[in-house]
Formats: sequence, C-alpha cells, structure tokens
Amino acid sequence: MNDIVTVFKALADETRLRVLKLLGRGELCVCEIAAALDLEQPRLSFHLRILKRAGMVVDRRQERWIVYRLNHADLFIRFLLLSIEDRMPPRQARLDRERLSRFPGREKACSAKPRAAKKK
Repeated sequence: MNDIVTVFKALADETRLRVLKLLGRGELCVCEIAAALDLEQPRLSFHLRILKRAGMVVDRRQERWIVYRLNHADLFIRFLLLSIEDRMPPRQARLDRERLSRFPGREKACSAKPRAAKKK
C-alpha cells in the first residue's frame, strides 16, 4: 500500500507532472529539464528525486550528465503515465517545449567549469 501512496503523492504536484510530460518525448538531462521548466537545478533535483523514489523515472550517467527517462518497465506506472499524458493542459506543455527548443543543448550549456570560490 505504501508504494501506491508514494506514487500518488508524486503525482500530486504540477511541477512533477510537467517533468513527466517533458520526459514523455524522450530522455533529457537535468539542465535541459531545468531550462524547459524555468527552474533552478536544486529545486528540480528535489522533484526528480520524488519521481525516482516513486518508480516513475529512471536515471543514468552519460559522461558528466545525469539523464532521466520515464520508467516503462512497471505496467501500473506505464498506465498512469499514459493517462496523465492525455490529461495535461496543452498550453503549459507547449510553453515548456518552446523553452526547451531555445535551450542551446547540454554540451554547450553544461560545459562551463564551475567557478572557484573567491577567497576573502
């Protein structure tokens, strides 16, 4: 029963539903999802962690990026994801896809080395 509660709690947030809608089009790295949803990466990572714990997304490392995709292995999860896909507001999904299309890509956007902390 706890697994079902975890899944439905994960679905009870608009940001997480938007993430699922984006991932319905294919796998994306964290920086791409953050750009599409106009979110800071730490906040997005919080939502991705909830979706992962619920079994709705899976991740893998690709060089220095963490890439997420929908988990289609579980039939219950797959059914829920298909149901959500049909019921999401098309306007918000279109805006998210437009932001993603303007994103320069993970190779360019995520290639900058982190800045060293300034010493006082």
